[in-house]
Amino acid sequence: MTLSMIREFFEVTKRLDEDPEIRAIVLTGAGERAFSAGGDLKSLLPAALEAGWDILNPDPTARFLSAVFTPVIAAVRGACVGAGFEIMLGTDIRIAGTDSSFALAEVKWGLIPGSGTNVRLPRQLPWAVAMELLLTGSTISADRAAQVGLINQAVEPENVLRTAMDIARRIASNGPVAVRTAKEIAVRSLSPGDAFALEHALNSRVLGSQDAREGVAAFQEMRTPQFTGR
Repeated sequence: MTLSMIREFFEVTKRLDEDPEIRAIVLTGAGERAFSAGGDLKSLLPAALEAGWDILNPDPTARFLSAVFTPVIAAVRGACVGAGFEIMLGTDIRIAGTDSSFALAEVKWGLIPGSGTNVRLPRQLPWAVAMELLLTGSTISADRAAQVGLINQAVEPENVLRTAMDIARRIASNGPVAVRTAKEIAVRSLSPGDAFALEHALNSRVLGSQDAREGVAAFQEMRTPQFTGR
């Protein structure tokens, strides 16, 4: 994901959400290797480090899909990491192939996943599981993701999109006002705006640290980072 792709994602999802003819959205990656391999550390993070604050989320209170009240189903194949993982957390129903894997590796490079994950993940998973993912950077399989409730179900890879589309059709056959209202109540009752703003402020602290610069440099140079805690 580049900065221009992220901005386009916000524009496209807003446009889809405002179209009354669209009853459900299915979100998937291009190809079979990955739902998304995350942010492009060679172009995306250097710009954020240079700015010294979270330029990826210009509105501190909004994140991926946080203002979209049309139901969104994720159809995941392959790697779902970093920014891809953060996008998935903004979806409502998640179908993944058994070949999928999930990770938030940012801490390994002196960063945090600052697009809502620190707020959303502990609300969506048991605390211990959320902290394991946030603090270790470990990768989990589709089977474990289903067991802990990160995804709804893991299916054979060739059935992922078909299963997601079947769910979308079931949603689309229901009363559109009722469906949209049900989601809007669920989203707004959680009131994530203030928590997103807190994440935005503290992520800027991380982006301004020496450790963040060292982590990105280490990634680009394919070496182990040497963190100093500054």
